[in-house]
Amino acid sequence: MIKKYRIGNPIETDSVVIQIDSENEKVPYFQMMEEKKELSLQMEKKDSVFGLGETVRGINKRGYIYTSNCSDDPNHTEDKRSLYAAQNFFVVWGQGRGFGMYVDAPGRVTFDIGYTDLDTFTISFDDFDADLYVVEGESIKEIVKEFRGIIGKSYVPPRWAFGFGQSRWSYMNEQEVREVVENYEEQNIPIDSVYLDIDYMERYKDFTISDERFPNFKDFVKEMADKGIHLVPIIDAGVKIEDGYDVYEEGVQGDYFCKKEDGTNLVAAVWPGKVHFPDFLNEDARRWFGEKYKVLLDLGIDGFWNDMNEPAIFYTEDHLKEVFQELKEYEGKNLDIRSFFHMQGLVGGLANNEEDYRRFYHDYKGKRYRHDKVHNLFGYNMTRAAGEAFERLSPDKRILMFSRSSYIGMHRYGGVWCGDNKSWWSHLLLNIQQMPALNMCGFLYSGADVGGFGADATEDLLMRWAEFGIFTPLLRNHSAEGTRRQEFYRFAKTDGFKNILRLRYALIPYLYSEFMKAAKNDEMIFTPLCFEYPEDDLAYEVEDQLCVGESIMIAPVYKQNATGRYVYLPEQMKLCRFRSYDDYDVEIMEKGHHYIKAAMNEVLVFIRKGHALPLATPADRTEKIDYTNLKYECFQCDQDAYQLYMDDGISR
Repeated sequence: MIKKYRIGNPIETDSVVIQIDSENEKVPYFQMMEEKKELSLQMEKKDSVFGLGETVRGINKRGYIYTSNCSDDPNHTEDKRSLYAAQNFFVVWGQGRGFGMYVDAPGRVTFDIGYTDLDTFTISFDDFDADLYVVEGESIKEIVKEFRGIIGKSYVPPRWAFGFGQSRWSYMNEQEVREVVENYEEQNIPIDSVYLDIDYMERYKDFTISDERFPNFKDFVKEMADKGIHLVPIIDAGVKIEDGYDVYEEGVQGDYFCKKEDGTNLVAAVWPGKVHFPDFLNEDARRWFGEKYKVLLDLGIDGFWNDMNEPAIFYTEDHLKEVFQELKEYEGKNLDIRSFFHMQGLVGGLANNEEDYRRFYHDYKGKRYRHDKVHNLFGYNMTRAAGEAFERLSPDKRILMFSRSSYIGMHRYGGVWCGDNKSWWSHLLLNIQQMPALNMCGFLYSGADVGGFGADATEDLLMRWAEFGIFTPLLRNHSAEGTRRQEFYRFAKTDGFKNILRLRYALIPYLYSEFMKAAKNDEMIFTPLCFEYPEDDLAYEVEDQLCVGESIMIAPVYKQNATGRYVYLPEQMKLCRFRSYDDYDVEIMEKGHHYIKAAMNEVLVFIRKGHALPLATPADRTEKIDYTNLKYECFQCDQDAYQLYMDDGISR
């Protein structure tokens, strides 16, 4: 079902865990044009293209161009070609044929899927070196399952990580965190975790705690743990250059940092100012950095999120000098439109400058590689460092881990969140549309920042987003410093938010079961309608409804001021219109098109024929949920039709 084809001399990525010998024949489906470093496919009229993980635009990727190049870009607008991830697996599915392909190449790869020519799919490479895995199957789901089988099992978090987490850049001290927890408890809104952004650190140094803001951190972690609250700190990819800082000094002594061509350590800048980047592609450096998480594990921390690991670069020392030198030439001059824009571009182009990614090198598998050749492996291997360390440091206990940047293979070590989104209605729709493609690539523990990270959230956007977010494994409300505070208890319709969050906790037995089945069986949690109903031509048109697990379909409302929405049902289904976990009405809906009312506080859940949905009585913490007395909402079956997965939620 899977064949491997080799182009040139590809760099190993460790993303595939099953040994497959390369075929000697030509790559099927695509025409190879070596002089252009391209593969080209003529698409049929009904061909759809699915996958590519975390990208912009819709579920069917046909009609635009996507570049696999992990990028620190918070403006996820439709014209962007790269976001934080590089997940190069796609499925072409149409009339009379279907196949999947994984393009395993760690440098820049561009997928022109009908952008230049509406009927032509072109894959182009900076370096014509790649392993191509072509996957055949009788259905899209079968192709995905076959592919997932060669890349290894997906990461499994502790069950408490399916509870709600509150975050903000930044909760500045112990008292702010206490107040957040107290406010949620006073409003009877369930919560399991609070995230600590960069200000918990001592001057933004990894694996340190600010004595001023968190003077008794170990005691505070225990105080929160006694209340059933997990603290989840952020970790940066850059290590501050500072004499006396043990992580920096160990990194220099062990020769663990990325080098420039002349052999000196690259000096870049992120949160703390000047930093060195650990060479996460180097096995020794990876082991060293992974062991540093023990500092926080020993304080009682059992969850982390890795950030800025594309890697994000504010500037490099070398390029900053070049810019200052060139700016001097403009001093005292009359700047016309061209010279002004150029000067403006010099400063604006400091961050994440393409040339900076060519300034440093990695020692990887016994060879030296310039960073841009292996760029997409950096964040993956940062999280791999943590995941491998957790297996040593916490062999019996699962640790929460997710990352901003990723490559296929990282799904074995952690989940992902979809980065610095905005409080835009379009980003709620984008969140809906990204979930299936992430699942296709093995990233099951995933989600986006509910309500949006940047910009100011409105109450209605936050509520509609929460109504979708309660179905994603990672459920986190996160916002940026300087934006409107968006904790759920801060709004007038607090009862509405409380009921939505309590519905999430009622759904956790189902969501956890479906997650674990998907992880064990190499399947998906979120599927577009056409994956489930491939013979239904209309299902291919629907990109704003998703099947979630085996039993339900959801149709989120994602438009401002909407009091309902149009829904297409590929078959007869049972609609549950939830206002809370125990306040809902049901209606049998026939196959076809419907306009369905959905008030601001109502969640539309459709139960598929022959399936059952288990519901628990909500608790204020995930681990307090009673699994012994579940209620089952069934449609043309009984509760025995549903296989509930249960374990202790924490052991490996």
